[in-house]
Amino acid sequence: MRHLLAPAAALLLGAAEPPARYDLLIRNAVIYDGSGGAPYPGELGVRGDRIVCVRTCPAGQAASTVDARGQALSPGFVNMLSHARESLLHDGRAMSAVLQGVTLEVNSELSHAPLTPAMRAARESRQGLIKTPLEWSTLGGYLDRIERGGVSVNVASYIGAGSVREFVLGANDVDPTPDQLARMRALVRDGMREGALGLATMLIYVPERYAETPELVALAGEAGRCGGLFAAHIRNEGDALLEALDEMVAIGREARVPIHVHHLKQSLPRNWPKLGDAVRLIEAARASGLRVTADMYLYPASGTGANTMLPAWVQEGGIEATIERLRDPATRARAKAEMRDRGPEHVLFSGFKTDALRQYTGKRLSEVMRMRGDADWRDTVIDLIVADGSRVGTVFFIMSEDNVRRQTALPWMTFGSDSSAIAAEGLLLRDGAHPRTYGNFARLLGKYVRDERTMPLAEAVRKLTALPADTLHLRDRGRLRPGAYADLVIFNPATIRDNATFETPHRYATGVAHVWVNGVHVVRDGAHTGAKPGRSVRGPGWTGHPGGGACR
Repeated sequence: MRHLLAPAAALLLGAAEPPARYDLLIRNAVIYDGSGGAPYPGELGVRGDRIVCVRTCPAGQAASTVDARGQALSPGFVNMLSHARESLLHDGRAMSAVLQGVTLEVNSELSHAPLTPAMRAARESRQGLIKTPLEWSTLGGYLDRIERGGVSVNVASYIGAGSVREFVLGANDVDPTPDQLARMRALVRDGMREGALGLATMLIYVPERYAETPELVALAGEAGRCGGLFAAHIRNEGDALLEALDEMVAIGREARVPIHVHHLKQSLPRNWPKLGDAVRLIEAARASGLRVTADMYLYPASGTGANTMLPAWVQEGGIEATIERLRDPATRARAKAEMRDRGPEHVLFSGFKTDALRQYTGKRLSEVMRMRGDADWRDTVIDLIVADGSRVGTVFFIMSEDNVRRQTALPWMTFGSDSSAIAAEGLLLRDGAHPRTYGNFARLLGKYVRDERTMPLAEAVRKLTALPADTLHLRDRGRLRPGAYADLVIFNPATIRDNATFETPHRYATGVAHVWVNGVHVVRDGAHTGAKPGRSVRGPGWTGHPGGGACR
């Protein structure tokens, strides 16, 4: 009985409570808490994987103490459009991302799930320098595999409408029957219950482009019923930009689902003046009550495949079918007549599968034509696609720097690399890359916020942290507050910068001193520690989510 009464007696006598203990205590920081409000000086304490105090922490011992020396302390950054599905399985360190302060990679546009055996074999055959077995068939299996392999960042994913379509219909231009559409809807529900954030698609590519608006409404509605959203690389970013945005808004309204526009841009000079109309269209939809957000990358050049210059009909059935058609002289001649001219001097090749063709990596189409002695740029493009057996990674210089600058300040704009997460070492140095892979987030904070003052730093941090977390319906991430996960970044606003260029893309950003993921030190004094504490972050429809999942 005596030992049961002792604590109460101690309280009555006014005995001091034992000192608080922290696994991590950060002192002397300038805190940007993700809210967009003014920064403030203070400290932050972590116990386990959670924040326990912000601004002022009770006195106590800490296993690790970091003096921020007046640098900025913020939540970890969210990459709203990642293609790190395979690169993180090959190398979980996520060097290009985490050295910029990214703590959550959101895989979108497409997904490697669901997969049939034939889909798995086809996708493995298209892999370039990174060879990774696709050992799963469902999205839940992929997310489990990510955690088993070990990653330095957190990873989330959408379910890809293209994968769902291919699973049921193949890669051909056909419409689903009612029974087939019901199967596709069930696959979306399954993906949401396994942890997808929503449904995503890329409507300029095969087979996604074959989906008509009613099909997308039906599938997006399933994501909405599970608390998710609909995200898309819209159907057209040039001459029909406004019509493509109208389609997104129509899908959102009819399916009753929030919508998110990936890498908002205006392609080709004749379409650059459309930015104002695009913004007014989005803001009118928002004012009507529809939740609309977007992301962007911070370079005036897009990165995709050279096959996007080919007409749609020649791409039906996937890259293998495309190449087979192009081997036929009559089909090749017809395709050439319909190819889209981007201007050979505005096209740069960034990635090949074949060693013999890697001599062209980092070179403009006009230069490759001279090297090969080609008179017609269309022959060069077709020959390279056929010889490489791939889409051929390509950068197109078709965007306006002024529009990029203006877009950064939009209050509903978030940011995504539209790239993988890789290391500037080993085999990958033999291939090209878009500089956004290594510099997108540092470029925002350095070039646009510090140097060009497109917005206050506190607002930029909000759009890198809390706004993405809120958009994706993620609990306890994106803000510095007690109870939130300890995804943290310390960076120097005066020195943070991107160093990658189109000519020399494999260069890390600088200015990020420390990064913690789930309370574990991943970047210390600007260097990767080798730690891999990342987790799969699953959406509100997940059956293991608090409350049992939001699907209804």
